[in-house]
Amino acid sequence: MDAEKTVEGLLQKAYNCLKTQDPEGARLALDEALTLDFEHVETSYALKCLVWWMERLKKLPEFQDSHDKGRFILSHWKSFYSFLDRLGEPRDFDNCLYAVKHFIFSSALRFFESLLGDGENQHDPELLLLVGRCYKGVGNFEEALKYLEQAARFKREDGETLSELADVNALLEETRAAKVLFREAFFIDPQGVDIRNMDSELILRLADLVGEACYSGQELLEWIPIYGPLYGFFNVKRELKLAELGKLKQSIFTLENEVRSKAGSKAEEAGVNLLKPRLINRYLWLIDHYENVKADPALIEETMLKIKLVDPAVYERYRN
Repeated sequence: MDAEKTVEGLLQKAYNCLKTQDPEGARLALDEALTLDFEHVETSYALKCLVWWMERLKKLPEFQDSHDKGRFILSHWKSFYSFLDRLGEPRDFDNCLYAVKHFIFSSALRFFESLLGDGENQHDPELLLLVGRCYKGVGNFEEALKYLEQAARFKREDGETLSELADVNALLEETRAAKVLFREAFFIDPQGVDIRNMDSELILRLADLVGEACYSGQELLEWIPIYGPLYGFFNVKRELKLAELGKLKQSIFTLENEVRSKAGSKAEEAGVNLLKPRLINRYLWLIDHYENVKADPALIEETMLKIKLVDPAVYERYRN
């Protein structure tokens, strides 16, 4: 039997069409597959995904600027995952999701690449980040690394950029660099890290473990750098420069005051739940520094006791 006359063959044809920017061809193949087996779960799933995106992409002509078009496409990626959650169906159709992801990120990449040229846009960190993210989305990790490294040179203090760079390093099996960069990203701005946009097993497995500890949403992002060292994920550390140490101590002082001022207030409870792990993370960085420079052990013990005051359970886990 002709492969394209079977459900499996038509599914593969649809996925190939998506990878070559032919959504209409993909839809025709899926419609034909459903005429052969109306109850085929993966075909129905793939068609729902495709229709969801095609409905949104209808609005692309409303945008004149290539940058706006590319950003419009990527802006729906989080919503797409929410849509998949609402489907309530098994999300283990990897071939389907890979084809959809390739279609969407290559569509956005087309618009962003047209802006790069050889002028000043080559030094636009936001554009470099978007291009790098798109190359990661289509599976070209080497090219993604090139653009994300350029973006990171301009945005050394940006958690979002560093996490994307870390993710690509992990996908390229540059594990040591990935661990350092992830740790930096979660120190600088945990809320800037988009876990749903991460692809590497390194960070996704850690996020799952933290989720199993009953954290979710914003809190999960704040607790990832606390559990990272405990589970051996963030076990590559670096020595702080003098200026960095000064900023770290000032940050600790500010957070301690914030936690104290909000403690006991029902209205401020959610904020305190985010501040506590953020403060513990800074204590851990300070302890690492003391250990690296072989400081007086009393300083380490003093900092550990501060962790105990904030969260006795975390203190016990680090002690053991």
